[in-house]
Amino acid sequence: MPMTLAAVAAEVRAQRGIALPLIAMNLTWFAKLAVTTAFLGRLGDLELAAGTLGYSFANVTGFAVLTGLCGAMEPICGQAHGARNVPLLRRTLVMATLLLLAASVPIALLWVRVDAVLLRFGQQPDIAATARTYVLCLLPDLAVTSLLSPLKAYLSSQEVTLPTLLAAALGLALHIPLTICLSARMGIRGVAAAVWLSDLAVAAMLAAYVVAYELRRRGDTSSSCGGRGSCSWVALLRLALPCCLNTCLEWWSYEILVLLTGRLPDARRMVAVVAVTLNFDYLLFAGMLSLSVSASVRVSNELGAGDAPLARRAARVSMAGGAVAGVAGGLVMLAARRPWARMYTRSPEVRDGVASAMKVMAALELVNFPLNVCGGIVRGTARPVLGMYAVVGGFYVVALPVGVALGFKARLGLEGLLAGFLVGAAASLAVLVTVIACMDWAAEADKARRRAGGDSAVREDDSNKEQSSDCNCNAVC
Repeated sequence: MPMTLAAVAAEVRAQRGIALPLIAMNLTWFAKLAVTTAFLGRLGDLELAAGTLGYSFANVTGFAVLTGLCGAMEPICGQAHGARNVPLLRRTLVMATLLLLAASVPIALLWVRVDAVLLRFGQQPDIAATARTYVLCLLPDLAVTSLLSPLKAYLSSQEVTLPTLLAAALGLALHIPLTICLSARMGIRGVAAAVWLSDLAVAAMLAAYVVAYELRRRGDTSSSCGGRGSCSWVALLRLALPCCLNTCLEWWSYEILVLLTGRLPDARRMVAVVAVTLNFDYLLFAGMLSLSVSASVRVSNELGAGDAPLARRAARVSMAGGAVAGVAGGLVMLAARRPWARMYTRSPEVRDGVASAMKVMAALELVNFPLNVCGGIVRGTARPVLGMYAVVGGFYVVALPVGVALGFKARLGLEGLLAGFLVGAAASLAVLVTVIACMDWAAEADKARRRAGGDSAVREDDSNKEQSSDCNCNAVC
């Protein structure tokens, strides 16, 4: 199928309809984090340091794991939606929720011992004890996230994103008065409670929408084959574990970057510089993540429908959009490097350091955007292990050793560490682009149809749908 201008424009519109609401939703998360941090700061320096450290620990050990495990829903639900296999969609939602709830148990046991972990890494006893208080009050958010993340993935895989945006916006509007009220009454415990209570409100709104959505769809026989979808636990875990490792390894690599920065000369200034720099990167990450999900949804939907040319077109348009977004993100970072630093500090040394670091980070954004999009494409083909290998090779085999060599041995400091990450991200991108360019899309579409619609779907295609009245949706995930 030729890539006509009209076809490309149609694909851009489809992806825009998914990505823009997701970008706005992810920005509400950034705003929520900013509100939480601001109120921690109003409580005092101890609460700010402990709360920030506690949330970072919770993010790395808990929320990253749950988000990664939930990534398995994108290819399964996306391909099931393309194949019109509604029973498989519903079953995957239930199984993913149970998987995340089960994973929350060992995470909660680790959180109970957060103070011992922090003390072992050299933190001061008062900060460790206060961080434990904050993390323990965040424990309910594990269960809430185990419900909320699958609901969001369930809807986005069907290209339904506006309800998630509206729920997130209402959750943010609720989070502000909750934080004001609870922080005044309960201190740091109240700030943590406001986080999970506002998340619970978002989860309740999405759950209500999903119930109404399913009741409305139940009478629409055209949206389902009328069969019985099945997805084995083994097959779900085969996708969930690489997705989880992919997410966690990438997040952890940036935590390692912060730890390495703390070993540079003038460590206090350098840590402040990298914290301010990465905060802007987290802001841009809202766009990266949304484009990645959009690419995954569009590719998985078309593969599930058995349309290899449209899946290939969706992948190409996604990659082009990622490249354009990377250029835009790099230019925005360059333009904002000095105003952004002035928002955080009055120190001329820190401001100059942020300006220098954000120049290198701007070049890194040129790679990070298309890298995340390519990760979404391979995830949409139900091959997240490829993304995991790319992350391990790029960030751990290349980025960290090169960054250490440039930062410490070549004495380039933080700029050297970031340059190492630039090299590693470029290596990961080269691997994924090569894989996507060499991909047999017809074979991927055939596998997706078998996965999402069962062997009967393939036999129906071969017989020109002569047996369409006896549609069998025994999906083998």
